[in-house]
Amino acid sequence: MFLTRFRVNTARPGARRLLSSPQVLHAAVMSSFPALLPTDTPPPDGPRVLWRLDHTARAEVMLYVVSPDRPDMTHLVEQAGWPAAASHSAPGWESRPYGPFLDRLAAGDQWAFRLTANPVHHIRRKDDEPTKRTAHVTPVHQMGWLLQRQEASGFSVLEKPADRRLLPSGTTRKGQPHHGDRYELTVHDRRALSFDKSRDPAATKARKAPVSLVTVTFDGRLEVTDPELLRRTLRQGLGKAKAYGCGLLTLAPLGTAG
Repeated sequence: MFLTRFRVNTARPGARRLLSSPQVLHAAVMSSFPALLPTDTPPPDGPRVLWRLDHTARAEVMLYVVSPDRPDMTHLVEQAGWPAAASHSAPGWESRPYGPFLDRLAAGDQWAFRLTANPVHHIRRKDDEPTKRTAHVTPVHQMGWLLQRQEASGFSVLEKPADRRLLPSGTTRKGQPHHGDRYELTVHDRRALSFDKSRDPAATKARKAPVSLVTVTFDGRLEVTDPELLRRTLRQGLGKAKAYGCGLLTLAPLGTAG
């Protein structure tokens, strides 16, 4: 496994094209792995290619990729990087082995984390209608979506000390738990995306309906409860829409941003 970071040169026309469509950026990321064919699907229980865009406080855009193989991002440097500054020793991206870090995870470890996800649920508007996948649109429901998955993902989101909570324990708003006050968890950068998947050469005629997604980014602090389950989450992603920049969970030492 490898963890790769690529700084996007947002002044380049190619970068703006990539950033305008998660489908186009997904194709560019997958092109970093010559051994993978466009029609390849990841094994259900194996590692897969995951990616995420981060917008930093300095107005930089960083592309993070977790992958089973080391990527070759030469084409991304040419389209959306700084090709004139690239060299053999500094090709324009950084890739590091991810396995040693995963192997060191232990129960009780505490980390800062970031996750961009597509929080959804299934609802039925009428009794005689099939259920429909629908996006969670409020921060409290989006946080609830993540909290419902923490145990099966091998971690628990840390709770705030009582003296840092603004509301008394158990306080709810309109019948919903006030997650943002209880947990070391924030949700931000909500994006509503819509794009035509039929532009993908690998798409079939049955998949030509436009794709609509609502994505959000979670920042918080967690404790490792099951190292093996967490390793699986870090390798395979969390939630839906993994091909479109969702699902990549990354960890950082407490006290670091991003």
